[in-house]
Amino acid sequence: MKGSITLDPLTIDPIYSSSTKNIEISILRLDKLHPIVSGNKWFKLRYYVEDAIHKSYSTLASFGGPYSNHLVALAFVAKENNLKSIGYVRSSKEDIITPSLKEAISYGMQLEFIGRTHFQEIKNNLLKTNQHKRIDESSAYFIDEGGYGLMGAKGAASILNAHNKDYTTKNYSTIIAAVGTGTMLAGLINAAEAHQQVIGVPVLKNENTIEDEIKSLLINKEAPFTLLHSYHQGGYAKTNSALFAFMNQFWTLEKIPTDIVYTGKLLYAVDSLLKKNYFKKGSKILVIHSGGLQGNRSLPFGTLLY
Repeated sequence: MKGSITLDPLTIDPIYSSSTKNIEISILRLDKLHPIVSGNKWFKLRYYVEDAIHKSYSTLASFGGPYSNHLVALAFVAKENNLKSIGYVRSSKEDIITPSLKEAISYGMQLEFIGRTHFQEIKNNLLKTNQHKRIDESSAYFIDEGGYGLMGAKGAASILNAHNKDYTTKNYSTIIAAVGTGTMLAGLINAAEAHQQVIGVPVLKNENTIEDEIKSLLINKEAPFTLLHSYHQGGYAKTNSALFAFMNQFWTLEKIPTDIVYTGKLLYAVDSLLKKNYFKKGSKILVIHSGGLQGNRSLPFGTLLY
């Protein structure tokens, strides 16, 4: 396939510390897929990159924050496929260049700082303006933040459809994942078996539009799914000592790294739901480790044990 990168095999690991005699919990280790294009990032990017190469674009452009897993992944994928890349960043030139942005720059990404105040407005205008722009040497192939869109959801669906003789996702009764843009969850819903319940844990506070944004990417608009809005820990990238303690304990017990933005909150939610007897007896739960630990770089050294 055009626009490919070399990936490690996908694996599913049991979570022994959370499983009980009545409930089995496992985790799909997308974080082990690639050291840089970690987790769900490649799945959400793959068809955009293939389309850009097919249409002879020489530059990929997208959007993200100062600790964006998406921008780092995009920069690396572009470099690996001999493409240029532009990252429109939710910060200003006066802000400190984060380690994540420095890494993106090291892969050749050109950064454009568009601030926080009008970020969404500027992003939407750029996407709209470039959607039907004729290709020339100066034009870039624009991808929405986090790979949001139909091609992103199509790629995310292949998370469950990946051909791997070492595992199958069809035997699980429940699939649960963190929700940012909703692209991955939409893909999981599209690919899930009829008997599987798909649960999303939004990491943004008061995200009133996320359900509609997910539904707009669904093949079957009536496909059932559940969103649990009580585990955002205060909002996007918001943290607290309880979350840090949980993440460190989870590392000590399972040696699986999590991040403060997505997977830490997701597994905290799973732990809380288990304590509340939310899941039915006999449930086989598959947690999706969506990878991407860039957000942890914002923490003081020593906050986490890994």
